[in-house]
Amino acid sequence: MKLTRKMVLTRAKASELHSVRKLNCWGSRLTDISICREMPSLEVITLSVNSISTLEPVSRCQRLSELYLRRNRIPSLAELFYLKGLPRLRVLWLAENPCCGASPHRYRMTVLRTLPRLQKLDNQAVTEEELSRALMEGEEITAAPEGEGMGNGCPKPGFALSSLSSAAETGQDPLDGEEEAISVQGELGLNPCSQDQFPSFLPRDTSSSHRSRNVLTAILLLLRELDAEGLEAVQQTVSGRLQALHGQEVQEQAEGPPTGPEHVPHSVGIPASSPAPGSWRAATTATAPAPHRSLPLEGC
Repeated sequence: MKLTRKMVLTRAKASELHSVRKLNCWGSRLTDISICREMPSLEVITLSVNSISTLEPVSRCQRLSELYLRRNRIPSLAELFYLKGLPRLRVLWLAENPCCGASPHRYRMTVLRTLPRLQKLDNQAVTEEELSRALMEGEEITAAPEGEGMGNGCPKPGFALSSLSSAAETGQDPLDGEEEAISVQGELGLNPCSQDQFPSFLPRDTSSSHRSRNVLTAILLLLRELDAEGLEAVQQTVSGRLQALHGQEVQEQAEGPPTGPEHVPHSVGIPASSPAPGSWRAATTATAPAPHRSLPLEGC
């Protein structure tokens, strides 16, 4: 699927491409992002969980500072060549792409040697020690990938299936956008969830806690799309819901456990622990309607 002008303007709530600063296209089955060449003001873009195979289109986004590309179809680390000319790029999430290969260490060292200005790679802070080691252990990328069609974004034949379809086949929940949820929670002043709460490959269970967490993640992501009026409406709704839940808890605590004839034991007699006869007689007298009557047995 091609990222179109209409999609960009709708999601970014903008009137012109050149004014778009933030764009979230997570899980949109995209294969072609060539329109990014027309967005010079772009600062943050989320393209995770798509089928993108080249980084050439974002090479024109000179103001780009955060790029999220987890779980796409980037075939080679040579694609990093297109990011070398982005002076403001500080955050990159490229994990779970074919280019990562079988050696996480080699992958990280090569990325940091190519992009030494990065402050965070795959949600892990970059240290000065890593940057020093990358100069010796990372591979140098000096040229663009060979034989590439200048960023048309079309995936190679082996990668035609979208990530969302794959997730449905494996029973995974498509709402696991770790980096987006963490970013939104940070903006809202909430404690971000740990990465362990968003396993990338393990099947989701159907427990209430997981469903609640998925709903929370979806809500946090959608909050980005709301304006001030919408956020105020959400705040009022949440306040009303919290008050209702609090009132329900107070009422339940005040009522306490139910009592009545239906809760009288099926047989009346000295319990197994056999308390003292005096104490048993006093308890029986206190609960019976009259001293000379015996309690009726259920089912009689």
